[in-house]
Amino acid sequence: KHPVYRKYVKKRKKFMAHDETGAKIGDKVRIVETRPLSARKRWRVVEIIQRAEL
Repeated sequence: KHPVYRKYVKKRKKFMAHDETGAKIGDKVRIVETRPLSARKRWRVVEIIQRAEL
């Protein structure tokens, strides 16, 4: 709940993640923090939790 407005708020954030598993757009994946792999990429994909529906 929001502390002032008392409404439930959904939060979303985009991460640049290194993907060797071949995840597609819309897939739900688990990511973990890792050493810097590039200037903006500090996460890597561990597993694909749920595939996107076509």
